[in-house]
Amino acid sequence: MLKDLFGKKKKYASIPGENAKKDIPEGLMQKCGGCQKIFYQKELQKNLNVCPECGHHHQISAYDRINSLFDEGSFQEWDKELLSQNPLNFPQYEEKIEKDRQKTGLNEAVVTGEGKIHDIRTAIAVMDARFRMGSMGSVVGEKIARAIEQARIEKMPIIIFTASGGARMQEGVLSLMQMAKTSIAIQRLHAENGLFISVMTNPTTGGVSASFASIGDYNFAEPGALIGFAGRRIIEQTIREKLPKDFQTAEFQLKHGQVDKVIERQEMRDTLGMILDIHEVGGEANETSARV
Repeated sequence: MLKDLFGKKKKYASIPGENAKKDIPEGLMQKCGGCQKIFYQKELQKNLNVCPECGHHHQISAYDRINSLFDEGSFQEWDKELLSQNPLNFPQYEEKIEKDRQKTGLNEAVVTGEGKIHDIRTAIAVMDARFRMGSMGSVVGEKIARAIEQARIEKMPIIIFTASGGARMQEGVLSLMQMAKTSIAIQRLHAENGLFISVMTNPTTGGVSASFASIGDYNFAEPGALIGFAGRRIIEQTIREKLPKDFQTAEFQLKHGQVDKVIERQEMRDTLGMILDIHEVGGEANETSARV
């Protein structure tokens, strides 16, 4: 049966029923990465790619996440035309980028823009791990920095959803420079009392976790998200100790004070809306006091 399920030659996967086997077209079903149960993909999509049985949070595309958060028809995308080049002439880099564009429908590993959440104008950047594992190269860093700057200029709050394996190796030191660029943009935003909400999703690692992802006014995470800089094996080899099973999970980070709250995906829009509303009311009160 495993050969039927995962063999490349079969066009249809067979799954056992109560009395007989049924041929199921590929792409119709999806196995949960948590409880291993099989569901219709449409059923999972309706539940924001969260398993209805065990609550495991599967990956969600950048646009699906944006649609789940913003008031209908309010989102306007920024800098969609920015495209990665190959500054170091890294072998096959351009081909891999093009392959990811075709696979995901994205031009890069982050989507930025603005819209309204509960009728509050908000800037956003959403990383998508399907594109080069969400790695941060020059264009990803530039788009995020531009979004932060636009939020500062327009006096909007900004929410950034991270999903990344870290810096993009094909761009070398140019990718590492994005850590400083994005962090400085956040510092400029904070200097003008701007609001930055960071939401870390699975995975948030490497240079992204070590830069802008960890310096929000609020640092949130989705359940079960992997959050950390170096990998478990490297750390264990370095310190010569065995790490806890839940090490670097969102829940572990919450317990140790690195995350403010772990939020279920279905509760994300209302939670963010409540925080935005609190800060908007507070901002209006402060402006009134200043005028008086």
